[in-house]
Amino acid sequence: MADKTTILYIEDDLGSQMLVQRMLSFAGYRVIVASRGIEGIDMAQRELPSLILMDINLPDLSGREVTTRLRSDERFKTIPIVALTSQSQTSERDLAMAAGVTGYLNKPVDVDRLPAQVAHYLQGGKDTIDEVVLRKAQVAYSQEVVTRLEAKIRELERSNAELRRLDKIKDDFIQLTAHELRTPLTLIYGYSRLLQDSPIVKKLKAEASDVSMFVDGLVESIERMVKVINEILTISRIASGRVDLNITPTNLATITAAVIKNYQEAAQKRNLLINFTPSQWPVTLHGDSELLELCLHNLLGNAIKYTPDGGLITLSCRVGANNAVILIQDSGIGINKDDQVRIFDRFYTASDTQLHSTSKTAFRGGGLGLGLAISQGVIEAHGGRLWVESEGRDEEKLPGSTFYIELPLQAHTSTPQHKLP
Repeated sequence: MADKTTILYIEDDLGSQMLVQRMLSFAGYRVIVASRGIEGIDMAQRELPSLILMDINLPDLSGREVTTRLRSDERFKTIPIVALTSQSQTSERDLAMAAGVTGYLNKPVDVDRLPAQVAHYLQGGKDTIDEVVLRKAQVAYSQEVVTRLEAKIRELERSNAELRRLDKIKDDFIQLTAHELRTPLTLIYGYSRLLQDSPIVKKLKAEASDVSMFVDGLVESIERMVKVINEILTISRIASGRVDLNITPTNLATITAAVIKNYQEAAQKRNLLINFTPSQWPVTLHGDSELLELCLHNLLGNAIKYTPDGGLITLSCRVGANNAVILIQDSGIGINKDDQVRIFDRFYTASDTQLHSTSKTAFRGGGLGLGLAISQGVIEAHGGRLWVESEGRDEEKLPGSTFYIELPLQAHTSTPQHKLP
């Protein structure tokens, strides 16, 4: 009886998996199974089996390609790799030997002989092949690999072209939809402001609290919808790869103070302390003040959303000879390492969408996942960069996050438009 030697069986046919696993398990082996070539490679690297049984026809890589990949790893130079396949032609056997298999067994499986055959290969047994035949098979196998690689590359190119086409259709649809919504929404917003300023409505609001609540709620909802549409239009400009910058002398301290004032009411409601020292900030930076304000607005709003009530947010700035580095630090829940790049992707959110809140200033509040993408596009349009650092996400220890903005004091203005990645 064999000891608990581990055998990896790579086979996509469920019936074959069950048969071989049952036979070899009964013979005393530990049998693990993979259904695809890539899965088999990963499992082999993780488990380091004593022998690998493998079909040649697999749904992704062929058994020959899996063998070549494993043989390139020092850990699998001498491990027996045995083909177990219905391909009984001599040419197929020769190609498998050229790829590096130790042995070649044919299906249907011989239930009486398989345990002894496995033991033979485990004990150092090898199939042989004539040297001249092997060299010819190696040339044929190399040609086969190149042909399959070329076919895969062409397939990927076609798929990428189709994905780019669909992505453009999606971006065009988003942009057109946003424009279509903006036109009637602009009228609704204008009429809502006229309604709010109407003497009759003002009188009704003063006389009935319900009227005041209805009108103010209506205006607030319309204003929020306008902001959402503007976010979509802004990200559409960024996604198209072109954005206009209106470069003027910009006072970052003034802009930042205005952004903080906009959030002051929300911060007070949630007992959040926002630290800001205007004297640290440059007053001679050249950039697009409107877009920079939008960027800071998004980043401060993000810090507020992910900082629990009673937390601290600090906005500071370090000024060098040619650039300024802005830091937005919070005492919030932090960001997982894996998310620290992806959070700048359009529509990506690190939060559970099932917990989505309609409030943008509530703890873990909602949003479209556009704010950070917009901010990155704005900063890169200025020739700067935006990134985040955090020890990770922990809702109990609250490691916090720090967003960094590096901006040149003089934004590049060689062309009226700036290419975005």
